Amino acid sequence: MAKDVITLAKREMKRRHFGSAIKILESGAEFYEDNADYYILLGTACLYAGDSGTAYAYYQKARKICLSDVNLLLGQAAIFLRRGETEKALNYYIEILENEPSNKIARDAMEFIRVHGDYTTICRWAETGRLAQFYPKLGVNPDKIIYSVIGSVFCIAGCIFALCFMNARSSSIEGPRMDLTSIQLSQDEKNQAQASDLSTGSYKFILSNREISASYQKALKYFQNGDDNRAQVEINRLLNSNATLSIKQKANVLMGYLSVPGFDSLSYSPEIKVVEENPDLYLDCYVIWNGRVSDVIETDNSYEARFLVGYENMKNIDGIVTVKFSSKISIESDKPVRILGKIKKEDGKIILMGRAVYQSVNF
Repeated sequence: MAKDVITLAKREMKRRHFGSAIKILESGAEFYEDNADYYILLGTACLYAGDSGTAYAYYQKARKICLSDVNLLLGQAAIFLRRGETEKALNYYIEILENEPSNKIARDAMEFIRVHGDYTTICRWAETGRLAQFYPKLGVNPDKIIYSVIGSVFCIAGCIFALCFMNARSSSIEGPRMDLTSIQLSQDEKNQAQASDLSTGSYKFILSNREISASYQKALKYFQNGDDNRAQVEINRLLNSNATLSIKQKANVLMGYLSVPGFDSLSYSPEIKVVEENPDLYLDCYVIWNGRVSDVIETDNSYEARFLVGYENMKNIDGIVTVKFSSKISIESDKPVRILGKIKKEDGKIILMGRAVYQSVNF
């Protein structure tokens, strides 16, 4: 039986696949317009992914539907805590304890504020991920249980082999992030990787069997190494190529497991000139670009501006793109800004869908 998006997203969040959970939830937006649980779950996924601005917007939508949900209050308190607005955070924690006196997260957070509530410590805890202990709980990660069992089994097996003076060699292809067994290419797929009829579609890249297989293996390798942007590039190459439908389907499955990065976790950010040379290769990649904004258009729940990339020192402009946020944010246009966003295409032009903003107070 097919599962609803909330159930699927909860499963992904338990496994700490926040990017996948966000994509699943966003795909069902039209069906959950008045569902507070939906907005709370989406806000929490964004919070864990490091996008507190979008998380705040979703929590606000949930708040219009319900006011006393504990996970909603914990999420909103955590956002204010991350910002160093401890007085506002404390108000939420007090409200939580009024509804649920035994709530350990609220009590621990209040103790943290009492002992370590200075802005410097809060920033350090936010950078290192330690503040996540005050976020809404996700439940036990089933992968950890599986890995623990597997680890124990292999440990016992290793001891047995050692006693028998045998060398154990593992044939597992399981990596640190997920088991890729189900989406490895079969030998038939490698031998017949090209679509048999090229007249049925339009392809930007015509690749050989070897090139298709190599591109797919690169995508798997990059994913396992935590280099999701380079994995996305290879996935895009395959999706826009003459690869067979089965290979493209597996590439789409892999794309669903790519994570939403934060400022401190993005390993590769392509330059705007590189993206403009071949935008189809970089769609859905995340970038961190510096610059300044102009021609701002704001509403109660959106933000749009021209982003002058590379113009932070007001000397050279590397490129200009439209940047959009699906929530109300604050960017001072007379100061340099750093934006984390996802590359998209709109009316044939690349745009940046913003996820997070950093603007130093020292400028």
